[in-house]
Amino acid sequence: MAEAWPDFYVATMGAAAALSGLLIVAVSINLQRILEFKHLPSRAAEALLTLAGAMLTPGAGLIPQPPTALGVETCIIGAIVFIGSVAAQVSGFRALPNSPARWWISRAALTPFTGLPIAIGGALLVTGTSAGLYWIAAGVLLSLAAGVETSWVLLVEIVR
Repeated sequence: MAEAWPDFYVATMGAAAALSGLLIVAVSINLQRILEFKHLPSRAAEALLTLAGAMLTPGAGLIPQPPTALGVETCIIGAIVFIGSVAAQVSGFRALPNSPARWWISRAALTPFTGLPIAIGGALLVTGTSAGLYWIAAGVLLSLAAGVETSWVLLVEIVR
């Protein structure tokens, strides 16, 4: 089932690794500035978790294994990314309880939902539904988009 996906897995894993490196550079360059804002350390952690999920998920897909095992692994990865993202957002919201709703809407609409399709896809694979691979792909691509957006904020927007 997953035999047709190695190019996708390799490409997205490499992209996630590159974005993770960019995020780490962005945080290290702007660490003092990030620490000045109570909500940004949790945002950086959330972004790194999201990109780690985008690396681990295709990594699991590259391991020769039964679809059920891949499903369990991706379900766990997706759940960890989803729960970790929600926890980071709650932490950030608590740090800035009076911030404008627009700040949180964009984050709440994207980042937690990077892990959810991965978890759903994993669950579908466990049940034998090969369409789970498309859910996983959607989650990985959303993770990359969220990683780009947060890296931009931590590298460029923060110095404005």
